[in-house]
Amino acid sequence: MDPLSQIYKLIGSEEPYFRLVDEFYAGVEESFVLRPLYPEKLDNAKRSLALFLIQRTGGRTTYSDEKGHPRMRARHMPFAIGQAERDAWIVCMNKALDNTPEFVPVRKDLDAFFDHFATFMINKAN
Repeated sequence: MDPLSQIYKLIGSEEPYFRLVDEFYAGVEESFVLRPLYPEKLDNAKRSLALFLIQRTGGRTTYSDEKGHPRMRARHMPFAIGQAERDAWIVCMNKALDNTPEFVPVRKDLDAFFDHFATFMINKAN
């Protein structure tokens, strides 16, 4: 069984996911490495990340219903993502997780997922 797909049941609602994403993007906005990769307005990116995380952890499938298969690596190909961007992304996500206590019981699983996910997104050499 995929432990990640059980997280939504433990969290019990979508609200913590949206707070997690708000915390994450607060870090992105302060990151000189990450901010240039994102559009000026972050509303769509925030919604997409929240819906992806909800779906990936066993919640509703709105992300795929609206966008099709996640194909995350392909969706991120237009953006130059190297080790520096990957590491900055992890820093922002770790801070967001630190500030969203609902995810404490599943932090180990999320840390492993995000570490793998961020590394998988690398598409350039630094």
